[in-house]
Amino acid sequence: MPTPRPGVLLLQLGTPDAPTTPALRRYLAEFLSDYRVVDLNRAIWLPILHLRVLRTRPARSARLYQKVWTSEGSPLAVTSAGQAAGVAAGLTQRFGIDVPVEVGMRYGNPSAASAIDALLGAGCDRILAVPMYPQYAGATTGSSLEQIFEILGKRRVVPAVRVVPPYYDAPEYIEALAAAAREFIGGATPDRIVLSFHGLPKRYAALGDPYPEQCRATAAALTEAMGWDAARVTVSFQSRFGREEWLRPYTDETLRSFAGTTKSLVAFCPGFTADCLETIEEMGITNRELYHAAGGGDYRLGPCLNVHPSWIRGLTALVARELGGWIPDAPPRPPAVKS
Repeated sequence: MPTPRPGVLLLQLGTPDAPTTPALRRYLAEFLSDYRVVDLNRAIWLPILHLRVLRTRPARSARLYQKVWTSEGSPLAVTSAGQAAGVAAGLTQRFGIDVPVEVGMRYGNPSAASAIDALLGAGCDRILAVPMYPQYAGATTGSSLEQIFEILGKRRVVPAVRVVPPYYDAPEYIEALAAAAREFIGGATPDRIVLSFHGLPKRYAALGDPYPEQCRATAAALTEAMGWDAARVTVSFQSRFGREEWLRPYTDETLRSFAGTTKSLVAFCPGFTADCLETIEEMGITNRELYHAAGGGDYRLGPCLNVHPSWIRGLTALVARELGGWIPDAPPRPPAVKS
């Protein structure tokens, strides 16, 4: 019998292949066709998507991506590859064996299918899926998991699969956020601290999505770890689109409301484990300009966890724990919680 071999699959949302209109049209068509992202009746939504949205939005989105694209490519893709390399090295150091680690994007490339092919091609007969979204949302974690189960379900031989549960309040994650925040702020005490999370239609939360509660739990844990005065900290939600109401308060409106009374403001995006369009452009350019135009003073945006050493160590520890039983020296997995 062959020796069992686990592999790790880091699940990220996705990125276009290039900052061009055709690439954005392909990417947005895949993204906005996902029922977990836009759950409108297909007969109504798909004609709107293809006859209206995809005729205008790709060019506008391409201009935004051009502002953040690097010589190496998409910031999200480059950082995700660095995180995978860091976790692979950490697991080798911890266990003394090679554990393959691949990145699979829900939309775009490298695709989840290609990542699974790479793991299976490396001889992995068991896969640990790691959603790179600390807080669970059906439109992110749920969609990524549905996709990989569909991909694997079409194979004659389906590998064993585990999923890292939401880690929105896990010590490894909170400690990494705090370490990165301390490094960024230094000894400064800003008047206001805004913790901006990706938004979600309010209706999705009403249907049972635990996302808003998990975001607020992350914010509370980070506030405690940093020793911040909770009265200075505001949780807000960004990146909304469409006409229906999303989770409030909205980040842009929050920043505008603070502009006239705040001399120094620091923003962080704890729900994003890697910098991307929403953090670099939306928070770093558009919302900065909005805040200053409204009369705001000093505005600083902290980087995401990216490949910060504390996060690579923390992520490796989360992965190592969930590999319990699959690798002889891995720490035991915590017992399942009975509902």
